[in-house]
Amino acid sequence: MPPPKNSFKARLKSGDTQIGLWMGLGDPSVAELASGCGFDWMVIDAEHGPNGLRDVLAQLRAVGERSHAVVRTRDDNRAEIKQMLDIGARTLLVPMIESGAQAREVVRSVLYPPRGVRGVGAALARASDYSGTPDYLHTANDQICLLLQVESTVGLAALDEILTVEGVDGIFVGPADLAADMGYLGNPGAPEVQTAVNDALGRIRDAGRAAGILTSDRTLAAQYEKTGVNFLAVGSDVGVLRSGLTALRASFGTSASA
Repeated sequence: MPPPKNSFKARLKSGDTQIGLWMGLGDPSVAELASGCGFDWMVIDAEHGPNGLRDVLAQLRAVGERSHAVVRTRDDNRAEIKQMLDIGARTLLVPMIESGAQAREVVRSVLYPPRGVRGVGAALARASDYSGTPDYLHTANDQICLLLQVESTVGLAALDEILTVEGVDGIFVGPADLAADMGYLGNPGAPEVQTAVNDALGRIRDAGRAAGILTSDRTLAAQYEKTGVNFLAVGSDVGVLRSGLTALRASFGTSASA
């Protein structure tokens, strides 16, 4: 019996736009609630969110099959990638990719030999249903989805080389870090940044790869969807909670602190 089919990976090839949500609070209850709201995919953020290995595991269980959980790793550390896969993450988003050589090493990290160097220990792990999937080792590679995050001027300069790397399912353009690197800290909507972002997204699609991005700006999100971005995150748990609570409080009289 093979592992469950990675439907997110399959849809990346269809040309559909999958709508996602970023989760930075690190809370399983928030993940459980959000997973029932209709998002195609949800990022469990272990780079900037307060998420260790067991926190990610709890959120994977909370999300279940109601949405597709994408785990953003802290970095390209091979040991951490192995652990994230073993606890059941089937799609990884690896940040700060800046060269083809780095991309190739990440591919090696997520795949079992002979295609890669992922350590073999799934008999003990959730990924194989604790040995309930007897042929996991021979079928897992096909269901692992690897997304690489390019988010610096160095990364954009190497994008064409990164796009030649086999085993990469999609490229995510990180607008916040890119804006900072370009001198527009905190302003990813700056025209110069958006020109670079849209050029990168176009190059990714022209290379036949899936393109992804995050924005909480609904106008930008609509533009990205129109241009054919394949995986589009349109907000975060933090942003939605704060804006909702702020709007709720503002609708009822003068603040007590005024």
